[in-house]
Amino acid sequence: MRVIVVGAGVLGTMHAWQAIERGHEVVHIEREEQARGASVRNFGLVWVGGRADGPELEVALRARELWEGIGARVPGLGFRPAGSLTVVTNEAELAVARAAAERPDAAERGYRLLTPEEARAVNPALRGEAVRGALYCEKDAAVEPRPAQRALQDALRERARGRYTFLGGREVREVLPGRRAAVRDDHGEIHEGDALVLCTGAWTGGMVRELTGGELPVRRVRLQMMQTAPLDEELTTAVADADSFRYYPAYGGEALDAMAAAQSQTPVADRHKMQLLMVQRKDGSLTIGDTHEYETPFGFDVQEEAYAHLTGVVERILGRALPPVRRRWAGVYAQCTDGVSVVHRQRLREDANAWLVTGPGGRGMTCSPAIAEDTANSLGW
Repeated sequence: MRVIVVGAGVLGTMHAWQAIERGHEVVHIEREEQARGASVRNFGLVWVGGRADGPELEVALRARELWEGIGARVPGLGFRPAGSLTVVTNEAELAVARAAAERPDAAERGYRLLTPEEARAVNPALRGEAVRGALYCEKDAAVEPRPAQRALQDALRERARGRYTFLGGREVREVLPGRRAAVRDDHGEIHEGDALVLCTGAWTGGMVRELTGGELPVRRVRLQMMQTAPLDEELTTAVADADSFRYYPAYGGEALDAMAAAQSQTPVADRHKMQLLMVQRKDGSLTIGDTHEYETPFGFDVQEEAYAHLTGVVERILGRALPPVRRRWAGVYAQCTDGVSVVHRQRLREDANAWLVTGPGGRGMTCSPAIAEDTANSLGW
């Protein structure tokens, strides 16, 4: 089979990976020279712990398994099974962490409630006096988001032995009618195959709108993040704060309701719908975020008050000053809006084997390997 994959973010690249693994030929088309969207503007977290019960958790656990296998074969991904610590600073937050650790599926999720001493034994960098304990999630992991897609492309070229072609700087303008899956790019070239998958991320206008009638059940979400200079010690796990409990479905329940009633987010955190997530990169720098903006049109600038809030949260947890911030950026991803679906799949033409796969939202980096596997299985690759 010849598979055309449009989009070289993590979701598109994992679809290409699945096709090559199954012995097919892939033509991989990206409108930029290389991916520049949410797939390179994120934490690189394989974030299993907070996922909703049912299909979402199943997809995340399967993806975690796939990431580990792929990471062993592609060292450039920088896969690290480091786990995460969600740090709590008072009794209300501790109660949410305790409720999570007592869930029936706590072992499956890799949850364990740690005392302050145990948390520091796992991650000695947590020296802040406010730390009252942490929810440890052993299943969480990390990869390096900026080089990940190129590392995967290099591995695909090596493994496929002529069956993988990457075409950067080509914007697909048209999906052509007919039983063959065919597209025309902005160079006027036609690429034909037996199957076509569009993984265009937050790009839901233009051709995508024309093909779907503009009625996609997804929304665009904007986030802000930053990266510091290298820290002079190892951060052995990813780190989150208790505001993260508010944004992940696994933590809902009476304890979370009580926490929300007992303590509101600070005005800045509430305005920007914020949580702390922090991951150390292989060079020692820290990737820190994030915010959530849902109302379009999005601003073109970034808000300094959000970064100041995150800096304060991190410094209270680490008990030390942050290294200088070297980079700040914003990103936009596409998120399913029904509150249930992990991803949106839609056939684009009845007369062609052409599909749109989009909308994993903030789960994209976590779940893409398993989403691509599900696509390949469902389409009979």
